[in-house]
Amino acid sequence: MNLYSIRMRAAQGGSHEQGGKHISGGEQIATFHEIQDRVSYLLKKALEHDRGNPDFLQLTIDLIVEPVQMLSPLSVYTHTVNQVEEGRNLARGILRDLGLKEIVIDKGFKWMEIANEVRGAILVDAITGERIDQQGLKGVRATRLDWKVGEFEKWCYAQQLQPNIRLKEALALATKISHYEGVVAELCWSDDPNYVIGYVSSKILGYHRITKMKEHGDENGGRVIFVNPDVRVNDYIQFLEKTPILLKMGEYE
Repeated sequence: MNLYSIRMRAAQGGSHEQGGKHISGGEQIATFHEIQDRVSYLLKKALEHDRGNPDFLQLTIDLIVEPVQMLSPLSVYTHTVNQVEEGRNLARGILRDLGLKEIVIDKGFKWMEIANEVRGAILVDAITGERIDQQGLKGVRATRLDWKVGEFEKWCYAQQLQPNIRLKEALALATKISHYEGVVAELCWSDDPNYVIGYVSSKILGYHRITKMKEHGDENGGRVIFVNPDVRVNDYIQFLEKTPILLKMGEYE
């Protein structure tokens, strides 16, 4: 049975490469007979997003020729804070629990200022805090990941969580990132004032959502991934960009 990757991205003011403002993105993995439904879902998602209407919209459909890996999603822990700085301090504590030094954590947050302009993640040495991906403003983007049909809703029921499309996408991405050997942690900061400050995720500690109240304004953000220095960076980038992942029900059943 052939599987296909259906990817969508939407922006205002042109494509991401031209500096357009990101509105919505997503990816679905589907059989041939599911393609039409998945395309309709992604188009609806882009055209009804609360950030506004896109003037740039791209859909790509690719046959997946690599073996599809099956992963169980990370455990989820939700933390609510009232101020952005409270969220940053909470994230620092989680990163310290993973063994990162304070100076490396400081550098990670400083990279956020650059990550805000980068169209993807920044890879940072977990020992020195220096950037190692050499991708410039391109960054590293993860593709080809999705939940099996109906699995996210089952997982939410088992976890006593309300289904949420943003959690679904963020958790899938965090799970893929965290399962690459050598990744210590991922730190993500949001620019969406209506949803979440960000999260810290790792294979060891799971996915820690850091949410805030809506009325406290917004902040720029990005994604920083702390990796051990012995990671082969090109192999990691290849894994993020190319390896297809399907999330499935795991030990929580």
